[in-house]
Amino acid sequence: MRTSKKKATKFERKLALYGLLFASPWILGLLAFNVYPLLASAYYSFTTYSILEPGKFVGFENYSLLLKDDIFWKSISNTLYYTFIFVPLSIVQGVALAMLLNLRIKGQGIYRTLLFIPSLVPEIATVIIWLWLLNPQFGLVNFWLDKIGISGPPWIGSEAWSKPSLILMSLWGTGQAVVIYLAGLQDVPQDYYDAAQVDGANAWQRMKTITLPLLTPVIFFNMIMGTIGALQNFVLPYTLTNGQGTPANSMMFYVMYLYTNGFAYLKMGYASAMAWILFIIVVVLTAIIFATQKRWVHYQGRE
Repeated sequence: MRTSKKKATKFERKLALYGLLFASPWILGLLAFNVYPLLASAYYSFTTYSILEPGKFVGFENYSLLLKDDIFWKSISNTLYYTFIFVPLSIVQGVALAMLLNLRIKGQGIYRTLLFIPSLVPEIATVIIWLWLLNPQFGLVNFWLDKIGISGPPWIGSEAWSKPSLILMSLWGTGQAVVIYLAGLQDVPQDYYDAAQVDGANAWQRMKTITLPLLTPVIFFNMIMGTIGALQNFVLPYTLTNGQGTPANSMMFYVMYLYTNGFAYLKMGYASAMAWILFIIVVVLTAIIFATQKRWVHYQGRE
């Protein structure tokens, strides 16, 4: 018995060794490209480190300077404004489009393809398209608004309209979220709808009591991912304003300002402090969303 146990132990050790051997490229990559940069940025946030010089330890000086930085607070305000408006709108739009695409109508595949294509367009190309569409002088949006007697706003050129313009551009490319919602809709058992129809429930009642509750796990997932993505918004505003955040810093988003400090001003310690503050903001908002899920997220078989 002891001999067989020893053999089994040796075999298990060999299996574990082989497993670690095959997983070692991934483990080394994780340590080199994730763990080490994370720990290094935590250390650099307490230094005056730049890309050209190692810097010196200054304690919490970078964090105290951030609290006095007006552009830092403006970037937080812009980012939270974008997040709290874009994420709910993207959820409403995504669910509505998924429900429409889930209808059994002729040309269903064509409609699904057309609505998914914008999400495949590179963000730089998206900026070029929307700069033309939202041009206050000859853009198509203001042209059609004029046709119905509405004087179009200056859009990106206005401090008041710049962030709504950016939200409009972002909503144009939510095709991937729509696909996830569509998959969630198709996972709802047809038996539930049949039983509801037998009980006399109309379309609105079926959607309210069956579709939306059973879709909440998918909504929860997209809310988490959408919030994290919105807080890290960078490419669209950076490209639109050439990294300047104009007009009047109304398009200066948090990650843009972090990038500018780190790679334009070479204040890498300052940028590292910003990165950790962003990390804390992401963790807090994600924790709040997770804390509320018990009240509104419904999983099949757990009720």
